[in-house]
Amino acid sequence: MVDDVIDAELAGGEFARQESRFRDWVGEDPRTGRTSGYQPEPGRYHLYVSLACPWCHRTAILRELAGLQDALAISYLAPFRDERGWAFTGDRFEDGPGGEYTDKLHGWHYMSEAYRVSDPDFQGRITVPVLWDTQTGQIVNNESSEIIRMMYSADSLGALGSPLDLYPEDLRAEVDTVNERIYDTVNNGVYKAGFARRQQYYEHAFAELFASFAWLEALLEGRRYLLGEHLTEADWRLFPTLVRFDEVYNVHFRCNYRRLVDYPNLWAYARELYQLPGVAQTVAMEQIKRHYYTTHDELNPKRIIPVGPGYDWLEPHGRGR
Repeated sequence: MVDDVIDAELAGGEFARQESRFRDWVGEDPRTGRTSGYQPEPGRYHLYVSLACPWCHRTAILRELAGLQDALAISYLAPFRDERGWAFTGDRFEDGPGGEYTDKLHGWHYMSEAYRVSDPDFQGRITVPVLWDTQTGQIVNNESSEIIRMMYSADSLGALGSPLDLYPEDLRAEVDTVNERIYDTVNNGVYKAGFARRQQYYEHAFAELFASFAWLEALLEGRRYLLGEHLTEADWRLFPTLVRFDEVYNVHFRCNYRRLVDYPNLWAYARELYQLPGVAQTVAMEQIKRHYYTTHDELNPKRIIPVGPGYDWLEPHGRGR
């Protein structure tokens, strides 16, 4: 069962996500100030994602916004994941960017093949997204927060497309602070609530999640975006969780204190992001629902996929006020 692969992250009943294994950088590494052996070159890198996964979703969005479609090829994995991990099934899919679940580069059947080539001793859970280097035949990075930063940075993958000012110098400290809270209590918070195997861990994650929703609702009362009048990285790290919240997390992960639509500012903000050019086409709701409701047998053993709620994400958002 796929649940077996997360048992190591649930020791004691509390979900603790594993650290990403591959953390190299394309171009100048902001963590060290040095240039890595991976240089920005059109066509050199390949992105592996499943549109069902929120961590992948943020990279798919930034690939669109940064105009990297021609410079950075992409392969999509199927939404259902079993004990063998993320797979290329060859099936065609209709929602999201057109195509099929196929590895365009190697013809692999499972994402685990990339991990085995890159690190034969790797024993952890196979995760996506994966940024692959075609020259060295290795995984460069499998940490989504770092991949998206490479995508919009002028001295990294963004040099191949349109560098975006999503991490302005004067806002970096605040962006980092907001990112930290959103990751811990919202992005990962829904998982800590959903996968908890003890009541106290579930209730703790639940309380932190909805405290952060209240904080975000108040923040967006006086700001158009999380950091003010201009979009930043923090907005795009939050959005994939919001777009999945009522369809999945509210029900499947028992995060049912309130729905996204019960927060007027947060719901309008989420719709505005959805309606920005290039974003809606990355939201594959049928893949999202199929992934969650058919993969986690511990939470949904019958694998029945809810039909609703099916909100109108194109409803005018009014955030310009």
